[in-house]
Amino acid sequence: MTTPPGWYRDPDAPHTERWWDGTAWTEHRRAPGALQQPQQPSQLPQPPQPYGAYGAYGQTVPPPVGEGPSGRAKAVALVAAAAVLVAALVTGAVVLTGDDGAGVRGARTGPTPASPAPTDASPSEDTTTGPSADPGTVVDELNGITLPVLDGWTAPRNVSDSDIVLTTPGTYPCPGDDGLCRRGTVLSRTVTANDEKSPAALARDDIADAADLAYDRDKLDRRPFHGITSHELVGQGPVAVAGRTGYYVRWRVRTEAGPGGYVQSTAFPSSVGSESLVMVRYVFDAGAEGPPLADMDRITDGIRPVGDADTGGGVGSSIGPSR
Repeated sequence: MTTPPGWYRDPDAPHTERWWDGTAWTEHRRAPGALQQPQQPSQLPQPPQPYGAYGAYGQTVPPPVGEGPSGRAKAVALVAAAAVLVAALVTGAVVLTGDDGAGVRGARTGPTPASPAPTDASPSEDTTTGPSADPGTVVDELNGITLPVLDGWTAPRNVSDSDIVLTTPGTYPCPGDDGLCRRGTVLSRTVTANDEKSPAALARDDIADAADLAYDRDKLDRRPFHGITSHELVGQGPVAVAGRTGYYVRWRVRTEAGPGGYVQSTAFPSSVGSESLVMVRYVFDAGAEGPPLADMDRITDGIRPVGDADTGGGVGSSIGPSR
């Protein structure tokens, strides 16, 4: 919106008015009570009346009707102009004064036109990590990958951990400390804590932390399964993920309470940016109520670079032994 030329409150000196030529402030100023504007350069447009369109307040004073108004008409005009001026100054004082009474002056390049009235709008869903246009995938924009949404899985809803990209639907009371647990989660994050460049070394280092956070003590310092009693290495080796060579390590974890579960750390180079290593963690409850263990391989095999639906992976996809 373009503010028309006219006299407006000076943003650098609120007790004066300054001429706005429609595109920029000029050097012409006057006292707010002046009914005569100073002589303007011939190229400047002239305001139609002394108090036409007063700044952001949108208040106007119509000029006296006819030539040579009577003393009564002049008095009425002066009283109306004074009322507008007082209202403008009071409103300006409120705008320029914060809740604690201290004066605050905003840096502005010109008078601010009135903003359009806001319209009701529904909140948009966060798409950094969430459902894509394809309901069968979840997009992880930060790490430049998409993950398949298998049967029995869903995009994250009502989760506090921003790294979670897939979950099994629903929750159940944790068998240990009070809280709600999920049967399965998949997390994705960029590795920035160290300079390790080997996916194998990174996956081996990460698996213990992944198991502890899932089944020993969570981020809220709770023990939803009363801690880990033992773990067993059930698989490790090279794996192709989104066309990149990575490495996976999988543990079977037993806990003091509940059925325990399976945890896998999978590291591979990102296909975006500086190609930092990406870590995908899988946490599956064991037992009949947990998700099928084969879903770890199916999700890994279905990971794709963003925008590339043809580049897949998985153990046995041109590298490493199959299992």
